[in-house]
Amino acid sequence: MTHVVTEACIQCKYTDCVDVCPVDCFREGPNFLVIDPDECIDCAVCIPECPVNAIVPEEDVPGDQQQYIQINADLAKKWPSITKRKAALSTADEWKDKTGKLDQLIR
Repeated sequence: MTHVVTEACIQCKYTDCVDVCPVDCFREGPNFLVIDPDECIDCAVCIPECPVNAIVPEEDVPGDQQQYIQINADLAKKWPSITKRKAALSTADEWKDKTGKLDQLIR
C-alpha cells in the first residue's frame, strides 16, 4: 500500500512531511505535493506531520477524494523529488480550510 496526498494540500503545500520521509517519495508541483506510489514504503511517519491532514493511507482515501490516488501516481512521474522542507505557499493560511480545490491544482 501507499499513502496519498489529498485535496487539502492544494494551494497550501506545507512540506513538514518531506523532512520525515525516509525514502524521499514526495514530488513537488507548483501548488501541491504528491507521493510516488512506487517509492512509498507505507511507514506513515508523514501523516502526523501534515498540518492540514492531507495525507492518508490509500485504503482510507474518502470517496470524494478517490481521484487523488491516480493524480498522485500520474504527477509523481512528472514532478521532481523534494527532500527538504520549504516554506508553505503564501496562500496557505487562506486556503487550508477550503474544500473543492481540485480546479486550483496546477499540473
